[in-house]
Amino acid sequence: MEFITIGSWKRAVIKVGSGLIAPGGLKCSTKYTLPIAGFITECINRGKEIILVSSGAVAAGLSTQPQLLKKNHRSIPEKQALAAIGQTLLMQSWSRFFDFPCSQILLTYDDIHNRKRFVNAKNTLKKLLELGTLPIVNENDTVATEELKVGDNDNLAAYVAMLAEADLLIICTDIDGLYDTDPKKNKNAKLIRVVEKIDSSIFELAGGSKSNISTGGMKTKIEAAQKATILGIDTIIINATKSEVFDYLLNGKLIGTIFKKNPNPIAAKKLWMLYALPASGKIFIDSGAAKAIQKKGASLLPSGIIGIEGDFNQGDAVEIYVRDESNLKLIAKGISQYNSSDLKKIQGKKSNQIRNILGYLTTEEIVHRDELVLIEVEQ
Repeated sequence: MEFITIGSWKRAVIKVGSGLIAPGGLKCSTKYTLPIAGFITECINRGKEIILVSSGAVAAGLSTQPQLLKKNHRSIPEKQALAAIGQTLLMQSWSRFFDFPCSQILLTYDDIHNRKRFVNAKNTLKKLLELGTLPIVNENDTVATEELKVGDNDNLAAYVAMLAEADLLIICTDIDGLYDTDPKKNKNAKLIRVVEKIDSSIFELAGGSKSNISTGGMKTKIEAAQKATILGIDTIIINATKSEVFDYLLNGKLIGTIFKKNPNPIAAKKLWMLYALPASGKIFIDSGAAKAIQKKGASLLPSGIIGIEGDFNQGDAVEIYVRDESNLKLIAKGISQYNSSDLKKIQGKKSNQIRNILGYLTTEEIVHRDELVLIEVEQ
């Protein structure tokens, strides 16, 4: 059997999907969760820290509501009610395995995208680990709407890894890892054991979710790995239906796929800006400004701006584009120090002209380099 050796780690986020918690979508089962719980216990006994991101609340809730099982489409209130019923069952299902306390964290879209709430969640998670609990995280589906959802627990796990400043993200699924083709359709599919860099070719390998319970396919797992690796967190995909996988993992041996962490990780705040903070507008710049931002680590000045799109306020996030031949290319994202109305008045001007044009000066930079993140990863 071929192994990959993974480096030492202190803190890991483990994501477990609905298909492992409630096989068939009928009720919570110990079939696959018992070996996972054993792995978590042994890791904690060895002095490591674990955060568990667990799906399965809706599936658990369905087990108590047989009249909803046969429905192909459930309303948002029905899904929210099932999540509310199932969340307590899910916690019971996990906590019975452990002789240390479990704690529950239910996150919403706003907890990830609002910087103040993001920091508050980060502090809470830190304290729960200090208190020796096993934090069990899920999206708060009882209040989330389709328009304001993180959407899947793969990406939620990446955000939690960011919150927790983890060393390792472990994504548990029912296949051995990332393949070059769909292994369920092609018996000659080859397992990709190591991914050094996530680019468009890696995303092309991803398929969709086939389960009517789970919302995460391989694409969301790659998205999660992308977020984590940029931050400097190794990400692995393992087949959690095979208990021996965890025995090997305890000894630093991986059967699965590892996405290697970026050797030059970006700061957590910049990763949050890149993925969690929605952009409210666009700024178009010339090639000279683009070169200064990309190659010299410069801030964006008004003189390099050639166009504005959208209606945004001071402090909002904006995407920054440069015209590459006949195409527009997204090169950065950052926090604008001026609103769109004022920015249109000073675009193309020198920084020393801002006060005369607007009657005030917030800063000479439109987007300061400390609040600007380059976009280098292809999707």
